[in-house]
Amino acid sequence: MELRTLRYFVTVAEELHFGRAAARLHMSQPPLSRAIKKLETDLGAALLHRSPTGVTLTAAGTTLLEEARALLGQAERIRARVTAASTLTVGILGDGGDRGAARLAAAYRRRHPGVEVRVRETDLTDPTCGLRAGLVDIALTRGPFDETGLVVCELRADPVGAVLRGDDPLARRDSLELADLARRPWFRFPDGTDAAWQSYWNGGEPREGPEVRAVQECVQAVLWNGTVGMSPLGHEVPGDLAVVPLRDMAPSRVVVAWNHGDTNPLIRSFVEIATAVYRN
Repeated sequence: MELRTLRYFVTVAEELHFGRAAARLHMSQPPLSRAIKKLETDLGAALLHRSPTGVTLTAAGTTLLEEARALLGQAERIRARVTAASTLTVGILGDGGDRGAARLAAAYRRRHPGVEVRVRETDLTDPTCGLRAGLVDIALTRGPFDETGLVVCELRADPVGAVLRGDDPLARRDSLELADLARRPWFRFPDGTDAAWQSYWNGGEPREGPEVRAVQECVQAVLWNGTVGMSPLGHEVPGDLAVVPLRDMAPSRVVVAWNHGDTNPLIRSFVEIATAVYRN
């Protein structure tokens, strides 16, 4: 018995009419009738009582309907599990783009050409990119953040600078310290944002300034209001802005993170490939 033939039979049994069943299956009636006849021959039992007005199930047909529904349901569950095993959902922090991510994507495709990689980009208010909510399998992101229940692997550490308007007197400096920016307005993240993440991007101090959620909002806050922004060195910023290195700011860590206890082999392979790509 083929699963396709069982689906045909279940549809006929539910409609109790070959014409309606054929329409539902998007096929013509003669091949549907032949398929059901062949099924009856293979099983050696009549499954349907046929009449000009439709069909009814025989005792054998009623039994097969129950078993066929169970078998088809199991087949769908198997399909779903196999599909999930060949799909990896990666959370990426929307931090303006990381050139390493493009190299990682190319390397992962070469290693796993049959895996569908789904990407979920998150704003700056969730540095774990949906890991805790179960929205992604693994996150390519930046620390620091609360690592409770997570495994975190560092890939790279980037020096950080202050993003200032080009006409700001401090923009002409070769480097700065956090104390040079103490009286300036800083961007802030919304209440509920990870405390370690918030503290890092505010230089370890409580700050006053506009609330932002995305990189472009940070950029616009600097352009319009002279707000102090922060950026890893090497990230491109608009020409009207300057990034001045901060001597006393700890580097921004590029990391991969996943839920502790997740044994998905695609995650393990992702970490191995990411480590090689970023460190080489």
